[in-house]
Amino acid sequence: MNISIRQLNAFIKVADSGSFTRASEQLYLTQSAVSGLIKELESNLGIVLFDRTTRQLSLSVVGRHLLPQARRVLNEMQLFENEASSLMSLAQGQVRLAVSQFAASSMPAVIAQFAKEYPDISVSLLDCSAENVLQHIQDIEVDLGVGTELGFMENEDDIRADLLYELPFCVVMPDNHLLAQKSELTWQDFIDNPLITLQGPFLEQVTAELDETIAAHIQQARYKVNFMSTALEMSRQGFGITLCLPYMPEVIDWVSANGLQMRPLSQPIKTRRFFIYQRSSRAMSPATIAFKQFLQTYFSNHFNDLHQV
Repeated sequence: MNISIRQLNAFIKVADSGSFTRASEQLYLTQSAVSGLIKELESNLGIVLFDRTTRQLSLSVVGRHLLPQARRVLNEMQLFENEASSLMSLAQGQVRLAVSQFAASSMPAVIAQFAKEYPDISVSLLDCSAENVLQHIQDIEVDLGVGTELGFMENEDDIRADLLYELPFCVVMPDNHLLAQKSELTWQDFIDNPLITLQGPFLEQVTAELDETIAAHIQQARYKVNFMSTALEMSRQGFGITLCLPYMPEVIDWVSANGLQMRPLSQPIKTRRFFIYQRSSRAMSPATIAFKQFLQTYFSNHFNDLHQV
């Protein structure tokens, strides 16, 4: 059975108008073309839809029964076209996002800004470990992932990674700290200072490829906390200096507004890169494309000059 939309449309127009002539005018077709569509539909179904006489054209009993079904099919097709048009015009849509720890801190502000430009696109946020970002993408549980560079990326042929931003490791200290008087700070400078740092993978990322003495000082930090907000507040209260990544504009603003200074560290300059992840083999929806482009523009505007903090 091969029933076309054109056949159903012709069936409805003829039934409503009671005439092949009037139906052909409404459809901008010849009368013979409309008659041919009805004959094709009847042949496909194996039934007679119209009782024809030399004077009158009327629906058959079967035709009257099937007419509401034909209208329903065409209405559903119209809804389908409207939905597709809305999605393509970004009138609506959904984006599912997985974000690792550091990126998650900045993402609510990004989503709030995106919602102002695209109020009908819904963005759901799943915060998780960096390793789980890729798993959620592979399982098609999310459309995009944002997180740090992952060492096992070379084994993931179906994962695409686009650089989102790159941040320098910085040191934060009170305005009245001795180190705040120096115009440039190196990793060696804080060897003799009480240190506050984050626990877990952060320590490994900071100390990789550093001098053994400096690495040992960081690993044996006097204070180890779970959240960057705690480390910054402890530094403000004079417990010591802390290492951080300026991962969101609000952090930079909070530091300067609370009697602290943030400086990038040199010798060596160490950075951490953040990426947008997606499945290479999966086409993105228009809403997801719009959100990805918004992310790239947002962070480009905020983080291009962070090496000069």
